[in-house]
Amino acid sequence: MSLDDLHLNLRNLTPDDYPQLKTLMDRVYHDIGGAWPKLTIDKLISEFPDGQILIEDDETIVGVALTALVDYDEFSNPHKYDDLIGKRETILNDPEGDAMYGLDVLIDPAYRGYRLGRRLYEARKELCRSMNLRAILAGGRIPNYHQHADELSPTEYIEKVSRKELHDPILSFQLANDFLVKRLLRKYLPEDEKSQGFATLLEWNNILFEPAERVLETRRTQVRVAAVQWQMRELASVEAVLEQIEYFVDALSGYQSDFAVFPELFNAPLMGLQDRAAQLDQLAAIRFLSGFTEQFKSELSRMAVSYNINIVAGSMIEEREDGKLYNVSYLCHRDGSMESQSKLHITPQERRDWVIEGGDELRVFDTDAGRVGIMICYDVEFPELSRLLADQDMDILFVPFWTDTKNGYLRVRHCAQARAIENECYVVLCGSVGNVPSIKNLDIQYAQSSVFSPSDFAFPHDAVLAETTPNTEMIMFSDLDLTRLTVVRSEGSVTNLKDRRKDLFDLRWRDWSWKSGGRQDEH
Repeated sequence: MSLDDLHLNLRNLTPDDYPQLKTLMDRVYHDIGGAWPKLTIDKLISEFPDGQILIEDDETIVGVALTALVDYDEFSNPHKYDDLIGKRETILNDPEGDAMYGLDVLIDPAYRGYRLGRRLYEARKELCRSMNLRAILAGGRIPNYHQHADELSPTEYIEKVSRKELHDPILSFQLANDFLVKRLLRKYLPEDEKSQGFATLLEWNNILFEPAERVLETRRTQVRVAAVQWQMRELASVEAVLEQIEYFVDALSGYQSDFAVFPELFNAPLMGLQDRAAQLDQLAAIRFLSGFTEQFKSELSRMAVSYNINIVAGSMIEEREDGKLYNVSYLCHRDGSMESQSKLHITPQERRDWVIEGGDELRVFDTDAGRVGIMICYDVEFPELSRLLADQDMDILFVPFWTDTKNGYLRVRHCAQARAIENECYVVLCGSVGNVPSIKNLDIQYAQSSVFSPSDFAFPHDAVLAETTPNTEMIMFSDLDLTRLTVVRSEGSVTNLKDRRKDLFDLRWRDWSWKSGGRQDEH
């Protein structure tokens, strides 16, 4: 048969289709009893019409998938085929069921080789997702087992099929369609002599399933992030900086953004409020800058609440009680709460000129728009950090940065893009531009703020969702679909997180609390 002769159509089964269905089932299932009675099929169609799917060529039925609704807890445990059947061969469809059970998938032998079974399985999966069901279950026959029963146990046979050392027309097909063998079923269908009564309990897990009791608590799946590519400039007063910040927050909020992101040390030009002689002492100048941090934290938190937007407040210098200085990013939630993430890896310039200390905590933050992490500039060049965050189900990584030259910027950019790919998350890069020659270490800036995604079919071909014009003050928006992250982590072309060889290596965060009298531990 030529592909040019095919005119395929996918639709739901109706009672009028029974004569053709019976002919097909008698032909395919001649060894296990043939077709279901018309009464059985009519009742199944009336109770679960969406679950009965067929493929027709012109008006000839060439493939069918029959499905029932079941209770997951009951049928994900050992059972027999008869547990699905009531009196007079009635299929026990459970209208309150939280899972689908694949009863039959059959393809006309003349149409095999056209991947029609895969079409039916994809239609089932889409239905499972749209109905918010937990999983698709199936009792899978192993019809080639009788050829190997003398030398292999059923478990050994299943393992060899899984490793593709043997082929089984049903089990091999199920495994190729992302089903996993959950357990061996004994005496599942005793009359199935080819399988010798054995079957596999197969499961396809709906990774997007949300239990009914959690529907009101379900997290956002569509998130809008906005970044301010901030221009460093000479400033006349603190009020002038805060006025400029509020201008941007107001604008981003007007576009219903969930996050507003600012660059690293975006308020650094305030060092210019000192006289020129005082600025020459770099340590004194950076301590002077830290004196504005509490005021900025208070004002940014107010803006987050007033404009109903979460603010990633770039980073600012924080002086702690022991007199040590830290480079800290603040997450101002729109509910009024505030959390912080210190820069962990300090650049040679920060250590040399400003005596900045590195922090010792790394966190994922729960927000009303996903689980997020923050890495300040240099930190994103250390892949261990983002992997630790990915292990805590981070969705979005924010990277406020400050670089002076293009090669410095490219180090941050390329590492940030690698973090998005290897951790299957979104990365938002936000930097500053402009020139302030009058302030030491602020004389030049280079930035092109960007949003990166994993690299797979659901995302842009270059894995770049948005980016700004280089070295120009502007704002940037990007809409992030968190559901796509869930799918790519489980069903992507590659699954970086899932495929890690944890039998060969692991990664742990070291707890140094023992230094202050606690017990040393690792987690």
